[in-house]
Amino acid sequence: MLRIFATLLLVSSILCSTTLRAEEVLLKQNNLTLNANLQLAEDSGFDKILLITHGTLAHNGMEIIATWQSLLEEEGISSLAINLSLGLDNRHGMYDCQVPHTHKHTDAIAEIDAWVNWLKTQGSQSIILAAHSRGGNQTAWYTDTHSDPVIKGQILIAPQTWSETVEEENYAARYQHPLKQQLERARQLAPAQRLTETDFIYCEKTTVSAASFLNYYQPNPRLDTPTLLTNTTLPTLVFAGSEDTTVHGLLEKMTALNNALITTVQIEGADHFFRDLYMDEVTEHSLLFIEPL
Repeated sequence: MLRIFATLLLVSSILCSTTLRAEEVLLKQNNLTLNANLQLAEDSGFDKILLITHGTLAHNGMEIIATWQSLLEEEGISSLAINLSLGLDNRHGMYDCQVPHTHKHTDAIAEIDAWVNWLKTQGSQSIILAAHSRGGNQTAWYTDTHSDPVIKGQILIAPQTWSETVEEENYAARYQHPLKQQLERARQLAPAQRLTETDFIYCEKTTVSAASFLNYYQPNPRLDTPTLLTNTTLPTLVFAGSEDTTVHGLLEKMTALNNALITTVQIEGADHFFRDLYMDEVTEHSLLFIEPL
């Protein structure tokens, strides 16, 4: 059972009564300290709030997350953007590829749950889960395995898709050797044993535990977000960028789903990171989605 203790650290002071309250929140989960950026909008507080999860090996200060939090605050919507620990204590910034990888894709599910529970202790009555890229899959995985009446919906920006063939092709194209060969190496080791000089996610010639490598790469249909969303009972808004070359076939897969609770919006001209004015469009659609929740 999680023992959760939270401490609020003031990062930027309240400049006047009408401005944003931004605080770093620290949360103890097992032996790790998690952190998140809390932005409480004027007159909104914790009652209705977005819990935002970043993408692969990234962090809550990256442009897409920081921009979204700012735009939401301007519209009176509070948000909590979390940093996934990736197995490190009080992690900030991008993951350093020189640090051995022991984290798992599925670790995020327990961490999202810890933050949901923390928000409930703060009095949140309406939590909308939100995420970008791989975080979108982790969020959809969480909602597929957890049911809580306080969670009212989910917003997924360019969520991860997956197929075994595409994964193998992408790995071979990036690293010039087959994924299956690496998977076989990992399967021959004990979970805590490490592969060295191994190409892993975005990190070349890094060190990674066998359990971590298998968790990210072993074939699993649940790594495909549209598959997770097929029978979702949660109102869901999905954004696809027309120029996104990172997520393969998202719009086609979402269009094929027959679920009235899912709305898919393609943003023309947006790439995987929805830079500049594309996040304004995301925010406009998000506000319409959030309002009745």
